[in-house]
Amino acid sequence: MSPSQFLRILTQPSAWKRRPLFAVLLISAIAIIVGSLTTVAQNTRSTKVVATFLPMYLFTKAVSGSSQEVEILVPPNVTAHEYQASPSDARKLAQAEILVKNGLGMETFLSGLVANAGNPQLKQIDASQGIEPLTEEDHDHGHSHDHDHSHAHAEGNPHVWLDPILAQKQVENIREGLIAVDPKNAQTYRANAEAYIKQLQQLDQEFKSRLGSVQGCKFIALHDAYPYLAKRYNIQQMAVVELPEDSISPRDIQRVISAVKEYNVQALLSEPGANDSRLQQISNDVGLPVKTLDPIETGSLDPQYYFTAMRKNLNTLEGICQ
Repeated sequence: MSPSQFLRILTQPSAWKRRPLFAVLLISAIAIIVGSLTTVAQNTRSTKVVATFLPMYLFTKAVSGSSQEVEILVPPNVTAHEYQASPSDARKLAQAEILVKNGLGMETFLSGLVANAGNPQLKQIDASQGIEPLTEEDHDHGHSHDHDHSHAHAEGNPHVWLDPILAQKQVENIREGLIAVDPKNAQTYRANAEAYIKQLQQLDQEFKSRLGSVQGCKFIALHDAYPYLAKRYNIQQMAVVELPEDSISPRDIQRVISAVKEYNVQALLSEPGANDSRLQQISNDVGLPVKTLDPIETGSLDPQYYFTAMRKNLNTLEGICQ
């Protein structure tokens, strides 16, 4: 008998004349209704997930879909390098069940923040698990790396999400981590991950097709974000010349000029938000265009933004290499 049928019986006046039977029915009805509501609540309760910064949020949201509440730790208009943790961020982690991180030393702020959160039940998903990181020696090949030490990464270069093949691995890791904690939604996670991975596979084919004829194209990066992308598609990041964030000195410009002369590159690659006047000064002095590649550390929270930004990157690379 359904809860609604019990309620109809209980509202009949004759039910009150049979008090013993009525009491039994009342207790049974309450038990069934409460049990039904409890089951519904358990099945619809979302697992609170926090992703560290933009690419991890995009991948996690793509896999979870609408089934889970996903929050981002680093605001989408701030890079992970610039991020300053706050007490409210520790509270986010204190209330979360899952934390999705890139790993490979990208989130240098994370260990202290997790400790302050005091949440021993927090499950961490390392999206880069199983990915062999590139070190400076791996992608150096005798080239120059003049780094701002504040951006050095002891565990290898962490920017694996910019390689569409490695991004697929990250999506798979996130999928498996979500399933381990929340198996009741496994089918949803698998279906969503499969759809997103198909898009990543298509993106990979676009890069291969359009950059296949310009293999060996050389560029200098002003941010060491692109070695995985360069390695995947056989273009060459010849040097990384990271510049100070305030004012450029004559010595900074000379470093760029020296690298340009040494490696005979086609372009300097900067990133969105860089100071245009500084870059134009460098461009004029070295006689090369300064183009923008997006490391996707800031931007829209729509999971499709990854593909929008990567296709813009592809257009840029194709344009400078032809």
